[in-house]
Amino acid sequence: MEKFSRTLHGYNPDEVNNFIDEIISRVEKMVDSNRQKNEEILMLREKLAKKTESTEIIEKARKFDELEKTLNRAIVMAEDTGEHIRRVAKQERDLLIEEANKNASIIINDALIRSQKIEYEMSILRKNIVMFKRKLKMNLEEQLKMVDEIEVIEDINI
Repeated sequence: MEKFSRTLHGYNPDEVNNFIDEIISRVEKMVDSNRQKNEEILMLREKLAKKTESTEIIEKARKFDELEKTLNRAIVMAEDTGEHIRRVAKQERDLLIEEANKNASIIINDALIRSQKIEYEMSILRKNIVMFKRKLKMNLEEQLKMVDEIEVIEDINI
């Protein structure tokens, strides 16, 4: 059985298509050969009708019949193999898609959790900045009061 390399979305489509093309080519050759054999069988049967005493022709006709049956079995087997390969490739594709979807969900969930954590940290930083501004403003106002008080004391002393 043919082995195919994997790609992101399943089996390598080029390899699968090449393999299927090869199977189709083989089947077409078998069909052509089968058609030729059938034509030969018909010709031999016509000769047989003319020469019923010829056992050699009868033997060849039997061989051609057996060959036809063998070719038909080979064609059926090739079709079954091709169908089996398609089913296996589809199953692999479906499994890979399912796995990729699971991985994508995990990645998205992780990103959302990180995003929420960053948003939470940003809100804490904003609160800290607001508090820092308030404290700084209060300190500046107190220092301005002190400056004002110093000016009043200097004015009294002068």
